[in-house]
Amino acid sequence: MLNRQTLSRRQFHLQTGLGAGSIALNAMLHQPASGSERFQLHHPPTATNVIFLFMSGGPSQVDTFDPKPELDQLAGSDVPESIAQNVPKIQRAGLRNLMASPWKFHNSGESGLPISELFPQTAAHADSLCVIRSMSHRNPVHGPGECVALTGTGTGDRPSLGSWTLYGLGRQTEHLPAFITMNVHTDGMQYPQAAGWGPGFLPAHCQGTVVDPILGIQNLTMPEGVDTNRRQHEIQAIQQLNRNFLATVTQHSELEARIRSYDLAFRMQTAAPELFDLAREPDTTHQMYGLESKETQTVGRACLLARRMVERGVRFVQLRVGGWDAHGNLKANHEKMATRTDRPIAALLKDLKRTGLLDSTLVIWGGEFGRTPTMEGRAKGRDHSPAAYTVWLAGGGIAGGQIIGETDAIGYAVQDRPVKPQDLHATILHALGIKSKQLLFDHHGLQENPLGVSGGSALVDLFS
Repeated sequence: MLNRQTLSRRQFHLQTGLGAGSIALNAMLHQPASGSERFQLHHPPTATNVIFLFMSGGPSQVDTFDPKPELDQLAGSDVPESIAQNVPKIQRAGLRNLMASPWKFHNSGESGLPISELFPQTAAHADSLCVIRSMSHRNPVHGPGECVALTGTGTGDRPSLGSWTLYGLGRQTEHLPAFITMNVHTDGMQYPQAAGWGPGFLPAHCQGTVVDPILGIQNLTMPEGVDTNRRQHEIQAIQQLNRNFLATVTQHSELEARIRSYDLAFRMQTAAPELFDLAREPDTTHQMYGLESKETQTVGRACLLARRMVERGVRFVQLRVGGWDAHGNLKANHEKMATRTDRPIAALLKDLKRTGLLDSTLVIWGGEFGRTPTMEGRAKGRDHSPAAYTVWLAGGGIAGGQIIGETDAIGYAVQDRPVKPQDLHATILHALGIKSKQLLFDHHGLQENPLGVSGGSALVDLFS
């Protein structure tokens, strides 16, 4: 309880009410302590920033980056027994009626990387992409699958990858959150999982800040009649009240995060409007990202903001694009989603190269799982399939133009070099200079690390 000698209950409520309306979102923001105060890098990093392009709903691997010509010959037949025996039991219902891909694949770049005609503009960056075809886990449900992909466990009770990054490395900028999430196109039933940007058992300040790419960060404008000097005095009063209360309790992670958030929010009232002012970008950049087109403007704006964020020191940017769940009419679904994403993502890669940021920014593309090579019912769609799916990485020291792992002849199950989500997480942290098993947090006496009890290993041969 609050010490009455320090502050009366009535005074506390009166004082903490100052400016509450204008900074209602501030508790979501964070200003973690500098990582150097807590953690020293285990090895020289190849990247200092991350942009995770999360394609929610489950893009089909056999229609995007893992071509399977045998599906053309086997279309309409059942999965061969030699392959079916390797399919996890939970997916054994989906072994009938193989379906060929509606799209052709083209060998792209000097590396000849096969990429579906769905992504003609991304294909121009083939020599920068490292395609992992052998991603695999065992959860075929969207929500838990998304938690697996972003936290390493389907229960959603562990820290997100972005939060671990923040915990280990801290901030790069004094004026913006270090971990920002943008959720766009939440089509269908695949609602964003808060665990994907949540801190889990880590300190509350490690939580990601959710930002609308169209509206920006809300409630940052000074109310009418309030100038900078007055706001600074209000925040100082609130901060003193919070610190007085914090001194009466042993530990209060949420309050500590709130105290940090007020100082950051005050600085953001200058920095954030500038970040979201895309009018400062030339018309050629707007056109490159597709901001003039209805189909691409939302993802295009988010991708352009992602570049501007890392340019300004945001360490971890997570862009979630929902809508890839193609149970019916795979062709219409994936063409719609590719139209939304191909041009903006290709523009992001091009822009990062142009500015030199791709050398220090690791970009990841992928969803929570893949899809079956079989048709679901008669709907000409594909069902969920975590047994094998594809992600790609670019920049941040990654050697492009290469393929990691292999699936069977029809793309149903991993045949060579299986890669777990935890392995991918370890690889991302490795690029940032972190050995995952040595980044520890004491949680109720247990020394937790980003990989949990299931473990994982960085794919160090991905790097040039």
